[in-house]
Amino acid sequence: MSVPEALQYADRLNLDLVEVAPMANPPVCKVMDYGKYRYEQEQKAKEARKRQTTISIKEIKLRPKIDDHDFDTKKGHVERFLKHGDKVKLTIMFRGRELVHPHLGERLLRRMAEDLQDVGEVESEPSLDGRNMVMMLAPRR
Repeated sequence: MSVPEALQYADRLNLDLVEVAPMANPPVCKVMDYGKYRYEQEQKAKEARKRQTTISIKEIKLRPKIDDHDFDTKKGHVERFLKHGDKVKLTIMFRGRELVHPHLGERLLRRMAEDLQDVGEVESEPSLDGRNMVMMLAPRR
């Protein structure tokens, strides 16, 4: 059907002529209510955005010589973040000569991961990054 005929046909039905596949030979068009089509597409996109979840990364900073009670408090924060569905970045900050003993920091991070293994799992192993040791925990599925 020629373009003028298709436009007349669409006009008779009070609908729009919409080009569906412009690269086809000949181009493919469709007779539809374009306003309704756009509205439905927007609704689908809105629904998809609603189902999408954003995972934020929370950071907890520790020191290698942290006291047991302080460790338990930080562990509670990490557990709350993991239960909420957020990833947690555990950072151990070394000062001065503490950097000579990175095994203390690694032991602390391993202890945290072990204590929280029922709610979270290690996403990235402890690694030394300058004066900080970093480990990522992700919520368990």
